[in-house]
Amino acid sequence: MGKLTVRALRAVLAVVLTGTVLVQVMMVWMVVSGGDPEDGSLPLTPLRLIVVLGMAAAQVALVCVWRLVAMVRKGTVFSHAAFRYVDGVIGAIVAAALLWFAVTALNAPGQRDDPGVTVIMGGIGLAILGVALIVLVLRMLLAQAVARDVEAARMQAELDEVI
Repeated sequence: MGKLTVRALRAVLAVVLTGTVLVQVMMVWMVVSGGDPEDGSLPLTPLRLIVVLGMAAAQVALVCVWRLVAMVRKGTVFSHAAFRYVDGVIGAIVAAALLWFAVTALNAPGQRDDPGVTVIMGGIGLAILGVALIVLVLRMLLAQAVARDVEAARMQAELDEVI
C-alpha cells in the first residue's frame, strides 16, 4: 500500500471518527438534557440511544481498520495478531445489524398501514449481516494466507539448513 493511499485512508478514518464522536455527544446531550420533548410519533430516547450505540460500533470498526492499515504498512498483516482486528470489524458489523433490527422493531408499529417499509428495513438489516459474512470469508482467506506464510517460513528454514 502506498504512502498516499495510507494517508488518504487515515484522513477519511479520522474525519469519520470525529464525526461519530460529535454525533454521540449531541445524542447523549439530548437524552440527558431532555431538551427535545417527544411528540409521541416515535420513541426518540430509545432511538437516540441506538444511534449512540451504532456510532460506538462504527468507531470500533474504524479503529480496527486503522490498526489493520498500520499492519499492512509494516508488512505484518499476515500474522495471527491481525485476526483480533478482523474479528473486531465483524463484531461491529453484527452489532450494527442488530441495532438496525432494533430500529426496525421500534418503527414497525407506526407502519401498520404500510408494512412494506418494515420489510424493506428488515432487508437492509439482512444486507448488513451479509457484509459481516463477506468480512468473515475474507478472514478465512487471511487465515489461509497466514498458514501458507508460516509454512513457507518453515520450508525456507529447512532449505537454509540444507544449504
